[in-house]
This record gives sequence, structure tokens and C-alpha cells, in this order.
Amino acid sequence: MNLSDNPVDMLLDSSHGKPKLLVVDDQAINIQVMHQVFGGDYQVFMATSGAQALALCKTNPPDLVLLDIVMPGMDGFEVCTQLKADETTDHIPVIFVTAHTDPAQETHGLSLGAVDFIAKPVNPAVVRARVKTHLTLKFQSDLLRKLVFLDGLTGVFNRRYFDQQLPVEWARAARSFSPLSVIMIDVDYFKAFNDRYGHQAGDDCLRQIAATLKRGLKRPADLVARYGGEEFACILPDTANDDALALAAELEHTVRDLKIPHAASSLARVVTVSVGLATRTVDSVGDALALLGLADAQLYDAKQSGRGRVCGAQLGVWSKI
Repeated sequence: MNLSDNPVDMLLDSSHGKPKLLVVDDQAINIQVMHQVFGGDYQVFMATSGAQALALCKTNPPDLVLLDIVMPGMDGFEVCTQLKADETTDHIPVIFVTAHTDPAQETHGLSLGAVDFIAKPVNPAVVRARVKTHLTLKFQSDLLRKLVFLDGLTGVFNRRYFDQQLPVEWARAARSFSPLSVIMIDVDYFKAFNDRYGHQAGDDCLRQIAATLKRGLKRPADLVARYGGEEFACILPDTANDDALALAAELEHTVRDLKIPHAASSLARVVTVSVGLATRTVDSVGDALALLGLADAQLYDAKQSGRGRVCGAQLGVWSKI
């Protein structure tokens, strides 16, 4: 099984390049200190209140949170409690950074799910070492979770991961008033391909297509999964219909350009794919299943229209290329 050419690449996918740290403190000077400590090696984001921190963790999840305890309104303990109660943020490690060194407070914070306590004023070398340690553990955990969700044949994500992530991305798009697109891809005349060339060649064909689709996605947040058999699916967060249509057309052409021979195809002498696309707009109603159903209907339309093409729609607004 080809899990990944390099497992480190999967870790980098998890953190979108440089790891992201969220510093939460109501005192600007403390945030400036942390930025000086971490700015060279990390993406450093800041929040000056608990409510702001929770919002940032939902819209742009960090890899680790450095959290002050004493803040007006919502204190650090409550922020940590809410992060750990939400399945979309419960995996983010939290380190409390506080001037209070009371063992009872430390015990309470750890019981809420924090991974460490650091006393102010911080020692730069110590805080860097502790953050590095907890990020390493976090990335190892991320990698193990990803391995569970990889398709054994193709190395891309499996159906289980797709089914888990689509509702998450729908909810994220609804919160941030952003578009969301889903692409369904089916290999044309694949049964005939297997009958002509054998199942080993069929497996190799699927691996080549999966790798091509993965390379064709533009951003770390985009994902491709093997949906089942010879069918693949992509989730494209924050992608409007026109951009998704352009990408879908590019993916269709890229698979065709692999020039995998297919003498049993009624469409072309090479392997082709049919593509269905659906986009959630900022005004759309419904849910993730409705979006997926629309993409599947568009895939059916593409196959009924002759295969080897893209059909796309927005919820309530139909289009075709």
C-alpha cells in the first residue's frame, strides 16, 4: 500500500506549511513577546478575548493554542472547556500561559484537557521547547488519524473520511458565509477496461488517476477521496462555482492526457472520466447531503450526455459545460 511518498508531507498538509500558533491574551505586550519568540518559525495568530479565540479556532484552526487564564469576560478555563467540548476543535492542544502558579489551578487546567502549563514571564528557550514537543505529538496523532482514513489501493482518502469531512466543511462554510463545492468523478467504461486488460491493470489505472487528481487540487484544504469502486470525490472549501467548474474541466483533461490505453471504450481510445459538480452558495439552503446529491445528479447527467465531460450546478441555479 502506498500510504505516502513521504509521511512528513502529510504532516505539512496538516499544518498548511508552517505550524499555526494562536496566542490568546488580553495584554498586547504579552502577545508581542510571544510573536518575537515564535514569529520566525511559525504562523502566529492572536486573540485578545476568549470569544475571539473560539471564533478563530472554528474558522482557521491552529495547530496549538497558547492561552492566558485571567481575561475579562470569558477566562481561559472556559475557553479550554468549550474547545474540548467541540469535536471540530477538541484535537487542538492547549498550553496555559499564566502568571499564577497555584498547583490547584494547574491541576484544574490539566483536568480540562490542557497539555501543559507555562509560567509568566516566559523563558523563550523553555517555551519554544515545550511548544515543539507538543506540536510533534500533535502531528504524530494527526498522521495516525490520516492513516486510518486512507484508501489502501490508491493512497488518497477513503469514503469514511469523505463522509466525515463533508458535513464539517458545510458547517464551516455556513458559519463563514463562504461557498463550498463538491466534485464527483467516475471512470468511464471501467468494467470494460477490467475485462479487457485485467484487474491488476485496473488497479494501476485507479492509482494513476488518484495521483493525478491529488496533484491537480490547488490548495492544502482541498481533498480527494476514493468514493467507491472507480468513483472519486473532491471537497473544495471556499470555492465558487466558476472556479470549481474550471478545476473540474482541468481534472477531466488531465486524466485524459494520461493516455492510458482503453481499446474497449466506446468514447475514446484512452481512459476518460465523467465529472459532476455542485456548489453551495452563500444563499443556499439545505445540508451536506443535498449538496452531495446534486453533485451525483450532475455526474449522472454527464454520463447520460455522452461521458468524458463535466456537468455542474449550484443549488437552485443550473449550469453546464
